[in-house]
Amino acid sequence: MTGIHITDIEAAINWWRERRPSPDGLTACAEVRALAEVYGLMVYYRETHCDEATMPAGARAAWLAWYDSTPDAPCIAICSTSQGDAICKGCGRSFDEVQHWPALSAVEKRSVWRRITMEGTAWRFNRYAERARLATGEDHPSAEPLKEPPGPGTAHR
Repeated sequence: MTGIHITDIEAAINWWRERRPSPDGLTACAEVRALAEVYGLMVYYRETHCDEATMPAGARAAWLAWYDSTPDAPCIAICSTSQGDAICKGCGRSFDEVQHWPALSAVEKRSVWRRITMEGTAWRFNRYAERARLATGEDHPSAEPLKEPPGPGTAHR
C-alpha cells in the first residue's frame, strides 16, 4: 500500500515538537495533537501506513508542512540511469522513478525515500554519504552546488 508510513508520522510529530515546544510540559501544539491522533489510531489498529486522503485536514496539513522541510529528491548528481542502469547507483531510484519524479505525489516520493533508505545500497548511503549530506534535495543538480555550506556567522557567497 502506498500511504504515509508510521515513521513519517512520528518524524513529523517530532519536527513539530521541536518547532513549537510545549509551554508547560503538558500541552502540545495543534499540529502535534492532530498528528498524534492519527499515530495513536495507527498503533491501536497495528497499521503501518495511513491513507493521505482520509487523514483529518489538520493532520494532513501538519504532515505536508513537515514534508516540505525534507529534501525533495535523493539525487546526488551521480545518475547511472542516464548510462542505461535500471536502478541508479547514486540514489537507488528506478529509471521510471527518476524520469517521473516531478509528477509523483508527496506520499509516493516518501515511499521511494523509505524504500531506498531501508535498502541502503545506493552510493548516497555509503560511498558518497558526505556528498549526500551536502546535496540540496534538487533532482539532478549540477555538481557545483555540492559544496560545504558556510559555517555559522559566515555570509553566503
